[in-house]
Amino acid sequence: MKSKYRLVILNDTTFGEKLSLRLSPIGILTGMLAITILMTTLVISLVAFTSLREYIPGYGSISERKQILALTMKTDSIEQSLEERELYINNVLHVLQDSLEKRSERPKKDTSGKYKNVDVDPGISDKQFREEYEQNKSSVASFTNPKLKGLSELVFFAPVKGLVISSYNIKEEHYGVDIVTKVDEKVKNVLDGTVVFTGFSAQDGYVIHIQHSNNLTSIFKHNSELLKKTGDRLSAGDVVAVVGNTGDRSKGPHLHFELWYNGIPIDPQDCITF
Repeated sequence: MKSKYRLVILNDTTFGEKLSLRLSPIGILTGMLAITILMTTLVISLVAFTSLREYIPGYGSISERKQILALTMKTDSIEQSLEERELYINNVLHVLQDSLEKRSERPKKDTSGKYKNVDVDPGISDKQFREEYEQNKSSVASFTNPKLKGLSELVFFAPVKGLVISSYNIKEEHYGVDIVTKVDEKVKNVLDGTVVFTGFSAQDGYVIHIQHSNNLTSIFKHNSELLKKTGDRLSAGDVVAVVGNTGDRSKGPHLHFELWYNGIPIDPQDCITF
């Protein structure tokens, strides 16, 4: 590669020497590389710093790119407005035609056996509580609200232990409390009573109603599974359901719990500590 060679250009008629160059292979390669780098730099500079780039497909002026972006945003806005308008028109047509909304599809019965082996027997702490309650039944009172005459001698069993995320608010027609707890937590009966209703609704999911003494009713909503049926006689602390996320009103796994006294909803937090 370092050997020296001479390139001589001669006149074809007189054989006179016109040009003579002393070259080597490595020199030729170096020269070609330098020319390539120079040409590449020149082309890139012309494209980047001159208006020639506008003639290359895919490139354009900054103003054109801004216009394209603005048109894209307007198109998205128009598309969204059309979807909202179409939804509004469809709703108006449903009202004019007296069309009814489709009911939510009822979840299929669980056949996986997930809740087959749920332990519904009272635990050690539950048994101790019941024994203490029976021994001191005449002297124990869970609350002393004067507006709730007839309930002062009752001791309520907490249906679940968890965090109350939505409290009782009669102005907002929220007649109970929403309690977040562990996934698949067992729901327990609050007082001795009888199951008067079990069923499913599109809004509240799986629901169970239990009638207690003193014209008191407890309601459990949004369960994933009901473990008791209508007519079952229950004791305080018996497992009646499993916490779930069924029904259109449910936004996540939780228990919605209500207490009704003489046909009027009362605040469960006046009676129970969750």
